[in-house]
Amino acid sequence: QGVVVESGGGLVQPGGSLRLSCIAPLNDFEKYTMAWFRQAPGQEREGVACVSWSDDSTHYSASAEGRFTISRDNANHLVYLEMSNLSPEDTADYYCATQLGLVCRHSSGADWKLWPTAAGTYWGQGTQVTVST
Repeated sequence: QGVVVESGGGLVQPGGSLRLSCIAPLNDFEKYTMAWFRQAPGQEREGVACVSWSDDSTHYSASAEGRFTISRDNANHLVYLEMSNLSPEDTADYYCATQLGLVCRHSSGADWKLWPTAAGTYWGQGTQVTVST
């Protein structure tokens, strides 16, 4: 509780943009891979974007690719999700998550999209994004 805190959610019109922020005041923040997930009512939590600790490589879901950008600011323990061209289908609670030492994807099969069922994941409380007229 309280290890990861999201902000920036709100109501936005279709086609609009929004920037979510996540602060994670963890020691050795630069060694944590950071990711954004979302969960719509009645749906499972799904991965949206991930940025690896080792090389800042980024990964996106198919729905986020080309519209969302994840970035991190290690000096200030922050990670951002810039979202553009939003549609009502993007309406969900958005969660910031982090894992120590893992990369977004590894040849061993480890994959950030599996974090909802993985041990050792820190989760925020979520921030609500509503895309509507």
